[in-house]
Amino acid sequence: MDRLTAQQRHANMAAIRSKDTKPEMIVRRGLWKRGFRYRLNHKRLPGHPDLVLKKYRTCIFVNGCFWHGHHINLPFDDLQFTIENSECCKIPKTNRDFWIAKIRRNKKRDKEDQRQLAAMGWHCITVWECELKPSKREETLESIAFTLNHIWLQDHQEIVVPYPKQEEEDMNMPMAAEETKGDHI
Repeated sequence: MDRLTAQQRHANMAAIRSKDTKPEMIVRRGLWKRGFRYRLNHKRLPGHPDLVLKKYRTCIFVNGCFWHGHHINLPFDDLQFTIENSECCKIPKTNRDFWIAKIRRNKKRDKEDQRQLAAMGWHCITVWECELKPSKREETLESIAFTLNHIWLQDHQEIVVPYPKQEEEDMNMPMAAEETKGDHI
């Protein structure tokens, strides 16, 4: 049973933002400090990624553990499957079926958006809210920077074409730099 009235619950849920969240701001500040420049919530890309780095052809999604079901395996077809709470994501006891269905839809939509972005040639990075706790924050931001630099190097790698081997007609023919017996100056 919910302890809040329907109006109180509605007000609480309406106060939850989808943009400029605390985890997103942490990632934005960390990347900016490391010299990465980005655009926010690109409207023309599937899923409206939180950060878009065109130079790296990379989209970054900063996901809340609850809303996107971090560490929760939800089969897409079986609604009666027993679902365990994870360390960072606990499904409410009240209206449980609604929340399971909502998280399942969110996970399915995220997967489809990333599939579409990959088909368009974009790389996708997902950063989870629990990875931005103070104890893991710097490691996570360094990992993102490393991944972005690795992507850039792969995309801008020189293509080396090996020099074609030529078949020599006569392998016993002396080379110009070779001396033959008896040829001394």
